[in-house]
Amino acid sequence: MIDDSLPAEHLWPLARLVDEVLAGVGYEMTAAIDAIDDAIPGYGGLFDPATTSAELRHALESLLESGLTRPHVPEPTSDTFVLYVDGSSRGNPGPAGAGAVIMDATEDHLARLGRPVGSRTGNNTAEYVALQLGLSELLVRYEPRRLEVHIDSMTVIRDVWGGDDSMEPGVKAYSEAIMAALSSIPNHQYTHLVDSDPNPADALATVGTDIATLGPGS
Repeated sequence: MIDDSLPAEHLWPLARLVDEVLAGVGYEMTAAIDAIDDAIPGYGGLFDPATTSAELRHALESLLESGLTRPHVPEPTSDTFVLYVDGSSRGNPGPAGAGAVIMDATEDHLARLGRPVGSRTGNNTAEYVALQLGLSELLVRYEPRRLEVHIDSMTVIRDVWGGDDSMEPGVKAYSEAIMAALSSIPNHQYTHLVDSDPNPADALATVGTDIATLGPGS
């Protein structure tokens, strides 16, 4: 999971509570949202305009008090994995989210991960968080020997695989965590995604961004 020593981007209290629920289920976005929706009274849901802040806060606190369980970890076909990652910032800087999809060698989905990153965060930071999220959960669940990362951020690619020093402020701790994670995977490479390439992590990053907007007045 995410290392507690990593810097925490600013999130409003409601968004931070959602992130805590996400952490409790291994950042499995669908599992977290389903649990939250089930805990909200009536017909409301996490993103239902009729759900009040008080109802959402009560549901989140109840879930955290009851204890959360990580979903079953599917068996991969081998020790080769594919990881799609994406970060999103609405306003750049603005509400930001991160998404990651872990697949096995046959590209069967093993995990669909997401989280809010910050209430006023840039896209590049969100991209770093997405890669760190995907790698950390991959290593918690499996023992990868080979990994191909699909990513669209040239800023992260130049830093992680190109050896360039990142000029992005505030990402050093994320970058170091990424490098530490990759050092435990014997064979890893990246594929650069262009805008026209499908990226299953994109939708998860968007939901993470939606969560990051939860705050005063939501």
